[in-house]
Amino acid sequence: MRRVRTGIYGLDELIQGGFPQGRSILVSGTCGSGKTTFGIQYLYMGAEVYGEPGIYVTLDERPNLIREDCLNFGWDLRKLEAQNMLQIIDGTVARLGFPTEEEFTLPSTALDVDKLLLEILAAIKRFGAKRIVIDSLAALGLSLRSEDEIRKAMLKISYLLGKAGITSVLISEISEEKKYSKYGIEEFLVDGVIILHYLGVGGSATRALQILKMRGTKHSEYLHPMEITDKGIVVKKVEETEI
Repeated sequence: MRRVRTGIYGLDELIQGGFPQGRSILVSGTCGSGKTTFGIQYLYMGAEVYGEPGIYVTLDERPNLIREDCLNFGWDLRKLEAQNMLQIIDGTVARLGFPTEEEFTLPSTALDVDKLLLEILAAIKRFGAKRIVIDSLAALGLSLRSEDEIRKAMLKISYLLGKAGITSVLISEISEEKKYSKYGIEEFLVDGVIILHYLGVGGSATRALQILKMRGTKHSEYLHPMEITDKGIVVKKVEETEI
């Protein structure tokens, strides 16, 4: 099985060298747990270090703010965009109806899964993308009316991206009612599930990463300490934890 290096420091050695190629991975967590940072780091390192072009679909945050925030990690997304190693698809206007200066965007109408997939598949063909991040499934699900529609949409996304040979990271949220994802069905429709935990105590924060499942892969079952440094996310081995 071919592996895709994640670019998340310390993670690949926990999953036999990386994500299985062409599979879909759910990354879920609470607010502030590092979900978006995880997704961007996966794309940035893929393009900058491993030479694999990527696509970032943002449905929650404006692209300019994402570009600005990434500079804190030394990640120059505009440079990668100019090199055709990264493409950002702005889906925020599809939800808000505001004008955008972005080159790649979804129509400013109700968010449509089929139109989103058409834009993604066109981008894959246009510059040979190997990786994609959709941020987030929670935003995508707001345009769907029932659990059956959400399940159908998630299955369609996972199937078509896998058929195109893309290794995808799909970001979701953990709600108070659901343990692993926003709608409680995402974790059953993907090939891998990574949970990011966040615990804020006083003025400090503790983060941890848990690999819930990874099909075709032996993986650690421990809760691993995780830090967000000035270079991005770093996952530590359990024995490296300070007691």
